[in-house]
Amino acid sequence: MEIIKEGLDILLHLNQHLEMWVANYGNWIYGILFLIIFVETGLVVMPLLPGDSLLFAAGALAASQGGINIAVLIPLLMVAALLGDNTNYFVGKYFGNLIKSKEKLLFLKRSHIEKTEAYYAKYGGKTVIIARFIPIVRTVAPFVAGAGSMTYKKYIINCVLGAILWVGGVTVLGYLAGNIPFVKNNFEVVIFGIIGISVLPIIIGYIQHKMKK
Repeated sequence: MEIIKEGLDILLHLNQHLEMWVANYGNWIYGILFLIIFVETGLVVMPLLPGDSLLFAAGALAASQGGINIAVLIPLLMVAALLGDNTNYFVGKYFGNLIKSKEKLLFLKRSHIEKTEAYYAKYGGKTVIIARFIPIVRTVAPFVAGAGSMTYKKYIINCVLGAILWVGGVTVLGYLAGNIPFVKNNFEVVIFGIIGISVLPIIIGYIQHKMKK
């Protein structure tokens, strides 16, 4: 319970925690952010770490407080996202047959892979790019792509495009908004808004699934 409370506190006050990390660890902040993005995108069992909100907060801090160089931050976190997704893809490739031979392994079901494969077949590689902007999905999608039938050549092209658009887009958005008074004075509200927008596709998909039933 304490871990959950601490996690929520970090999520809702990312700007304050980032400022504290910069003050306490200096340039090690780059390593901390790199590790968080890598784990969030690279370990299929860790889908609840902050992604969009962290990128936005880091960009905002770079603009308003200093201590973070945006020119270093963006390419570094792009590399973290790419390494994470590729790790996830090859783990999925290795364990794909094991999951398909069982109905369920941990929280992954064989039906999840089958449905995602059908989605990949219908919408192609752009699914990898879209998944970047949806929490949980961006963690699971690379694993399923590896476990399914998507070739690495097709995957890596869209993976790179997705990393550029996601890290670059969200971080720059935070950087541009970092000095806006409303954002600075209502940062928790802004973070809630980012989380709400990012999970909206999941909610809509769930409602549509229920209505079809």
